[in-house]
Amino acid sequence: MRPALPAASLLAALVLAAPAAYAQDAATRLARDAVIVDTHIDAPGILMDTWADLGVEAKDREFDYPKARAGGLDIAFMSIYTSPKQDADGSAWQVANAMIDGVEALAQRHPGKFAVLTSPRDVERLRAGGRVLLPLGMENGAPLGDKLDNVRFFFERGVRYITLAHSANNRIADSSYALEKTWNGLSPFGREVVREMNRLGIMVDVSHLGDASAKEAIALSTVPVIASHSAFRHFTPGFERNISDEIARLVAAKGGVIQVPFGTAFINPASAANTQAHFRAINDFNKRNAELKAQGQPELDRKAFDKAWDEAHPPLQSTLAQVLDQLDYGVKLVGIDHVGIGSDFDGVDGELPPELKTVGDFPHLVAGLQARGYRDADIRKLLGGNLLRAWTAIEAGAGK
Repeated sequence: MRPALPAASLLAALVLAAPAAYAQDAATRLARDAVIVDTHIDAPGILMDTWADLGVEAKDREFDYPKARAGGLDIAFMSIYTSPKQDADGSAWQVANAMIDGVEALAQRHPGKFAVLTSPRDVERLRAGGRVLLPLGMENGAPLGDKLDNVRFFFERGVRYITLAHSANNRIADSSYALEKTWNGLSPFGREVVREMNRLGIMVDVSHLGDASAKEAIALSTVPVIASHSAFRHFTPGFERNISDEIARLVAAKGGVIQVPFGTAFINPASAANTQAHFRAINDFNKRNAELKAQGQPELDRKAFDKAWDEAHPPLQSTLAQVLDQLDYGVKLVGIDHVGIGSDFDGVDGELPPELKTVGDFPHLVAGLQARGYRDADIRKLLGGNLLRAWTAIEAGAGK
């Protein structure tokens, strides 16, 4: 048993501990009082693989209702993600609809805990009673196929932003990960898609886009655009997946918002370099297999490639300070009104800062912002006010 501290020493320890405890309490209060909007949570994809009741604690998930309430999360954009493979094999439309079905089922099973959100006008009404609101963001325009009418179809299903491309070029735009670009901007169909999104009030999302595609989408849009989960390339030179200073300024000039993710691959420079190298290696692997196939020779084993890559590139670490550095940089670059958060929870295989492992950890982010001197009013903007302002403007511009 440890010896008891003398009264004077105990008092001194309590006095030293009090400011830290008070600061954390203040951060928790602000997190729970502010409207927190996270524009990128990948829960639907996991629901497709293994259903979990996110209305109660799900120990293997980064998003569920109890964690969201503990962390103060009010609005969690559910990512309706489809892969380039699903685009190629024609299954993206069905997969996207099944994910939307899953989100609707979650809200229907727990009407007192969740509600699907389709307009910023409905936030206060629907979050009454402690509900967590679930708007839909489509990550990759693949489910649209080549039918412009599908933009309206998914709007009517509740989709309120579309990330035009993901990790490969598609019918709409080029991907930041693609070494060879198809369009060097938007495709003719992509321009029609952006115009239709503007007309309906769907947010144009330039995360994942190649630079030329992002620039054209921003220039063409008649309303603000967003980057739903993009860190700043300033910290990761050469990593096109993160947003450049030039494009960030264009987003801000249009009235939009850059939403900073928490994933290690985005905010740790060494991890970002590994991610970029991985896509180059996959590109080389696919080219080699195409050559072998053309020669009638056995193709290389993808599982063996993945295993060797993972062994040679173990996961790296990141910190809350790196997330705060991203937010600081964005605020200095484009102003306090054009930066927010898009965590990528449930989408980065748990590779997150130890202080930001789940949606229950938003008070740690708030405490970090307070420690860096941000006023509470500005923290509220970063947590969700900026995104709601941009979304409101995009909705107001619909039909014009």
